[in-house]
Amino acid sequence: MEEFIKTAQDLLFLYAPKVITALLILLIGLYVIKIVIKSSRKLMQKRGVDLTLQKFLGNLLGWILKILLFITVISQLGVATTSFAAIIAAAGLAIGLALQGSLGNFAGGILIMIFKPIKIGDFIEAQGESGTVKEIEIFTTKLNTTDNKEVIIPNGALSNGNIVNYSTEATRRVDFTFGVGYDSDIKKTKDIIFGILNKHPLILKEPATAVNLSELGDSSINFFTRAWVKKEDYWAVKFDVMEQTKEAFDAAGIEIPYPHNVNIVKKA
Repeated sequence: MEEFIKTAQDLLFLYAPKVITALLILLIGLYVIKIVIKSSRKLMQKRGVDLTLQKFLGNLLGWILKILLFITVISQLGVATTSFAAIIAAAGLAIGLALQGSLGNFAGGILIMIFKPIKIGDFIEAQGESGTVKEIEIFTTKLNTTDNKEVIIPNGALSNGNIVNYSTEATRRVDFTFGVGYDSDIKKTKDIIFGILNKHPLILKEPATAVNLSELGDSSINFFTRAWVKKEDYWAVKFDVMEQTKEAFDAAGIEIPYPHNVNIVKKA
């Protein structure tokens, strides 16, 4: 027992200073990393660096500094960095295979930063999801959907797939298809639609609106309508024109046929 206590004391005196020093280095290092990242972001903001690139570089810098801090801490504990490097080299193939997807996502994040198909604040559609870009991180991109859900997409899939960016251009075209009965007057119908489009304050004068008879359907004559708006006014115009056209058709006595797959019980 005396020998055990003496051995424990010797180990304590030998390793306690190293452990305490390592903990101090860890705590101070994390605090310094926090300050460095914060200062770098302020510097990038001052120099007008794009917000998307600011956050990406901040995350990347944080990971690099934490890895260096980890190596410093284990060195303080007595683990030889040369031995540590040899272990990493020996396990490099296994680590590479295990992290193949993550490395692909990291490369995808780099490609997004270089070619900039999207940026924070853009409304996009990709990988079967749509929403506003909230953040582009090292491995993933976060979207906020219109119903306020967070969607996380791996950067590898995002950079290699199709991306529809609805925020790139200043204007968008709103398309409508209005169907009326075969007994309806074509000119009158077009005049009503044109009147609604031309009076709407959010619809642009150029490019000009268009109303064309596009199809003779099974139960209706279909008019294809185009109007151009600012991108932020898209949904407001979409809903307004649909509602106003229905009301105008009803007032003019123009019949809107019901779909064949909907059973309507009309009042006597």
